[in-house]
Amino acid sequence: MSESNQNSLFSKATNWAAIAFLVYLVLVAVGTVSGGFKLASGGSAGAKEIFEFATNPFVALLLGALATALVQSSSTVTSVIVGLVAGGLPISIAIPMVMGANIGTTITNTLVSIGHIRSKEEFQRAFAASTVHDFFNLLAVAIFLPLEIMFGMLQKLAESLSHLFVGDADLSLKSYNFIKPLVKPAVNVIKDAVSFLDGKAIGIAMVVIGIALILFAVTTLGKLLKKALVGTAKELLHSAIGRGPVAGITSGAAVTIMVQSSSTTTSLMIPLAGSGVFNTRQIYPFTLGANIGTTITALLAATSISGAAAEVALTIALVHVMFNIFAVALIYGIPTLRELPLIMAEKLAKIGANNKPAALGYVLGSFFIVPGLIMMAVR
Repeated sequence: MSESNQNSLFSKATNWAAIAFLVYLVLVAVGTVSGGFKLASGGSAGAKEIFEFATNPFVALLLGALATALVQSSSTVTSVIVGLVAGGLPISIAIPMVMGANIGTTITNTLVSIGHIRSKEEFQRAFAASTVHDFFNLLAVAIFLPLEIMFGMLQKLAESLSHLFVGDADLSLKSYNFIKPLVKPAVNVIKDAVSFLDGKAIGIAMVVIGIALILFAVTTLGKLLKKALVGTAKELLHSAIGRGPVAGITSGAAVTIMVQSSSTTTSLMIPLAGSGVFNTRQIYPFTLGANIGTTITALLAATSISGAAAEVALTIALVHVMFNIFAVALIYGIPTLRELPLIMAEKLAKIGANNKPAALGYVLGSFFIVPGLIMMAVR
């Protein structure tokens, strides 16, 4: 074997070893957030008091959207939410937060589309392809959040499924959960490192460290996976988008699971749309698949939770999965609803192409200014 081949194999092995370590780090980080939240809040009663300002589902929705827009990663935010739910955050508050994360994650590909702003035609195509994701997620929330508030259907179904998978947490997880023994030593190291603090400050420090670790791990993991799988992902992207909606949705989910970032997946499509290789209607199903694929991170995070909290952590992760699957099935399955995001995206893109400051205003206003102002006003 030549020296260059050996170096290539070594580089690939090192890259995959780093990926495995970062997956472990995500599990440790979520466990740290969960443990820290319990210490800081004094259990479920304290958690309810801390999140009292977000008892309004609308505020929780905005909180999820704003947090995701700020860190540009729904994977990060949903992983944090899983940890917080395990620490006592009510599921009724966490569900709108998860829905908000779906809205906030669309900012990344919208920002990518602004890279085409020098060319009016390219920008219009790219902006339409990016904002169709925005409008789909907004429509999904407009339909499912009121239904959830009135009937709690996602929570009830997720609770039934999580109980089916977990069963009696005290019995099954002690016997079969192999995640806790893997992550507990690392979580204890972090806890010991901040033990010089007093009382609840230890828990707060653990939450901050856990969130920072999640942000670092998810961001770096996405970069390494893109490096490891970029060839496969690109080939899949080019070969699948034009084959119809089922292939597009499936491929979008598959690529997103590989790179663990819907932002990465959807951003890959924008240059293709801007250059005219694919139109918004062709890219639309692939975007919906990315919505489904990104739920893998929350499910992964839920595996790091053990004990009685495991079932509620899995519940919110399953809510994320079902919300995206049901939204795709309902909205894309009904022709009238299917067309709404396309019509709205194309109209907004036309306005943005003719008035570029309006496009920039849409990005800043929709994802940062308006949610921030509304949250402050409601609070």
